[in-house]
Amino acid sequence: MDFGTWPRLLIVDVEGNGATRPEAVEVALLPFVDGQPVPRSAFATLIQPVTPISRVVTRIHGLTNDDVAHAPHWDEVGPQVAAQLGTEWIAAHNATTEYSVLRRHLPHWEPAGVLDTLRLARRALPTADGYSLDALLQHTGIDTSDVEGHRHRAAFDAHLTALLLREIASTYPSWDALIADGVPPGKPGTPTHEGDTLW
Repeated sequence: MDFGTWPRLLIVDVEGNGATRPEAVEVALLPFVDGQPVPRSAFATLIQPVTPISRVVTRIHGLTNDDVAHAPHWDEVGPQVAAQLGTEWIAAHNATTEYSVLRRHLPHWEPAGVLDTLRLARRALPTADGYSLDALLQHTGIDTSDVEGHRHRAAFDAHLTALLLREIASTYPSWDALIADGVPPGKPGTPTHEGDTLW
């Protein structure tokens, strides 16, 4: 895989509040350049949601309502998130979820494309015991010891997703082959093929 052929790409992770229409309580955007995550250029922020974080969700990501009590509201931080996202490609694990939450907050935002490491893993790693991020990292033996932070926090999970994407991408011959498997149906970036147009 020649990573130099890739468009600009951001690894995205969003932690939510567990509401029926989830609000973001933490967002991380991690540049992925030449096949490498660039943590020093990452953008991450806590967000105070309108609907409180449920106790069940706190047990997952560890964030409490006290943690976000002094965080900015979406109205304050949303323009920064939009500016960081721009119109770049995004990648995430189970990317439809991250895309949907961000689109709910930013209805006029549209990325160039959406790449899903979960879809890619199911195709590229058929012998994996499971397809959660943890299971895939264990299956591939990816070293995460140098990643700062802890699991289920947005910046940490974005970095893990970047490492997984790099590992999976190495099994593909080209960017075009990668997105053919990795873009969820109906999401931006879906490859078009000659002959699809109806006359």
